[in-house]
Amino acid sequence: MSLSAASFDFVADLVRRESAVELDGKEYLVESRLAPLARAAGIDGARAVDRYVHLLRRSARPASDVVEALVTTETSWFRDRPTFDALTGQLLPALADRGPLRVWSAGCSTGQEPYSVVMALLDAGADAFSVLATDVSATVLERARAGRYTALEMGRGLPRSAWARYFTPRAGEWQVAARVRERVDLRRHSLLEPSPAAHAGTFDVVLLRHVLMYFDLAARAVVLRRLRRCLAPGGFLVLGTTETPLGIDPAWDRVKIPGTSIYRLTGGSA
Repeated sequence: MSLSAASFDFVADLVRRESAVELDGKEYLVESRLAPLARAAGIDGARAVDRYVHLLRRSARPASDVVEALVTTETSWFRDRPTFDALTGQLLPALADRGPLRVWSAGCSTGQEPYSVVMALLDAGADAFSVLATDVSATVLERARAGRYTALEMGRGLPRSAWARYFTPRAGEWQVAARVRERVDLRRHSLLEPSPAAHAGTFDVVLLRHVLMYFDLAARAVVLRRLRRCLAPGGFLVLGTTETPLGIDPAWDRVKIPGTSIYRLTGGSA
């Protein structure tokens, strides 16, 4: 490795402060992700990344490029299908006695998750709903707003039947239909910042999937405490299948639906 310990510590602290993502032990990831930024800055050689970070430390300009390069944006359509089956088969009926359904997709990446939510709800016959989708990366939000995907991206989890119903082929890519895009409000937001609920109200369903796994325990606890204030009474928190608030925040009870990791605040109705 050509990245010095001081440079790694600076980058890790920066990313932790801006996004809550924990990089301990991931020196190789930092070097490989920052190498293109160093080249773009005209820095070459064996210690290019180290020199790039050194210049960054002396610069007053924002380091958003570094944070975006190191925040994982892995995603796919209808990821963890049982979660979407639970959304339409169990969560939607449980929330039927209230007004328009409000969903927050936190850490939405390039848009596959919130657009999958919209398609699932439309397929289930729902009409009165809206989806807020947020991410810390401005770059992935631009892609999500464009709503255009390659055939390779389309093939990652999207049922073939949905291609014709919800997409239009455009110049070698596929464009999400306006009736899907218009349901999603895309905004930049860090989970370390105050909840968007302060401006958008509370949510009936919060999807925070495959995000907490990248945070340290202290950051997970902070985020989970903030999410308590985001949920409407009786609302649901949906995590990734390997994630849990248990042992971190005692305020949550698991909703036992096979193949999912769904929670309600303690005392919420089942």
